[in-house]
Amino acid sequence: MTDFSTGSDSSSNGSTTVEECQHMIQRSLKSPVVKFLREHLEKAGCPVGDNFFKAVNCETQTAGGYTQGKGIVLCSNQVSSEDEVNQVLIHELIHAFDDCRAANLDWSNCAHHACSEIRAGHLSGDCHFKRELLRGFMGIRRHEPICIRRRVMKSLSGNPYCSEEAAKEAMEAVWDVCYNDTEPFNKVP
Repeated sequence: MTDFSTGSDSSSNGSTTVEECQHMIQRSLKSPVVKFLREHLEKAGCPVGDNFFKAVNCETQTAGGYTQGKGIVLCSNQVSSEDEVNQVLIHELIHAFDDCRAANLDWSNCAHHACSEIRAGHLSGDCHFKRELLRGFMGIRRHEPICIRRRVMKSLSGNPYCSEEAAKEAMEAVWDVCYNDTEPFNKVP
């Protein structure tokens, strides 16, 4: 969960323009997993209209984020493909689902934030072997939990309420429960 500052309207370094990204978002909204997550958000009582998703240029080095009560932002200047847009949407929709189903989710609570990051990393495919290889991480054994832990720590480093030590303790404390929680899926997709 992040607040985003917007930058200029141009794209560079293989990124997309805001308009191109918005078109990719519209195509991603038709993908089976994105549709599934939107349907489950609706069933949980949290309607998600098309205005829930917005493409902007960001000054941060992140592909996107979910902001409670506002929706999902994709950073057009940080994504370059339909696959990346789809991946970010799935990850952020899992955060939105967690926010919807837990009436008392507190993003300033390190354990709450860590749990949603663990779930989003595990259920979105962020740490699939191929994606890790493309990022330059070559681990063969246990690459997925290692990747998730690394990405949880990176995300929590942006939470002003979580010191590095508090983030690590919170992640370890909730790991088993959150890693094994596959809702709204029956199993890890």
